[in-house]
Amino acid sequence: MILSSASVSTWNPSGAGLPVWWVLCSALALVGYVVATFLSDASAGHVKRALLLAWLAHALAIFFDVSGLNSAGTGAAFEGARFGFAPALSVTVWLVLSVYLFEGHFLHVGGVRRGLVLLGAASVALAWLFPGEVRPQATSPWQPLHWVLGIASYGLFGAALLHGALLRRADRQMRLHEALPPFMGLPLLKLEQLTFRFVAWGFVVLTLALLLGWWFAHPWRWDHKTVLSMLAWLVFAALLLGRHLLGWRGPVATRWLFVGVGLLLLAYVGSRFVLEVILQRSMA
Repeated sequence: MILSSASVSTWNPSGAGLPVWWVLCSALALVGYVVATFLSDASAGHVKRALLLAWLAHALAIFFDVSGLNSAGTGAAFEGARFGFAPALSVTVWLVLSVYLFEGHFLHVGGVRRGLVLLGAASVALAWLFPGEVRPQATSPWQPLHWVLGIASYGLFGAALLHGALLRRADRQMRLHEALPPFMGLPLLKLEQLTFRFVAWGFVVLTLALLLGWWFAHPWRWDHKTVLSMLAWLVFAALLLGRHLLGWRGPVATRWLFVGVGLLLLAYVGSRFVLEVILQRSMA
């Protein structure tokens, strides 16, 4: 199963008990994202520097969160990493931002850039308010890799989803005979290629995460996370086969992509949100 857990997180608006270095890195990331949001497109150099600062601080916050090196300001390390719907969402958004940052195409498109950067700031804030739970040391040396691969697959499919949304918008405008805006400076064909590149890599990573979960992490159980993850895997497999064998493109391909991503998010982030925030219950 992908990313199962054993205890419950709580609403923590004050940040009490959070590691001091994590708090500092998160605050720096939040400031950097906010600054990058409100800088004008004419200040491309300042935008890039603010984004790089926020991205690095966000990465350090994630490292302190999942490495087991947290100290909560006492100097005493504990064994275990913190997981929950908000930390998972934070890692996912960071991976999506990483792809866009290294592509470098969205820096000069204000609407796209501001939307993604605000998403980064929101994910950091949510991880502060809902820090998740501290998990004990992994029972298998492969379990942390299983967790990382599971979260990485969310990031890759998240990037595919964003590209797919742009493709869907372009297809709608073509049908209405409207002029196509330049999407991140990319030709439409290149945008489509990037979408399915993300899907293919996300499928590989998700496959590895599921295999590790089956072989090493836990005894295999057909709970809701497993079923939804497997359904998502089947949808993505069908999408890639359909594109390769039947030439699926346009609305048909994007519909399959949206369904697969929805199932994958429900498998972990959605179920964690319902149990942790709404029902205030633990998740086995």
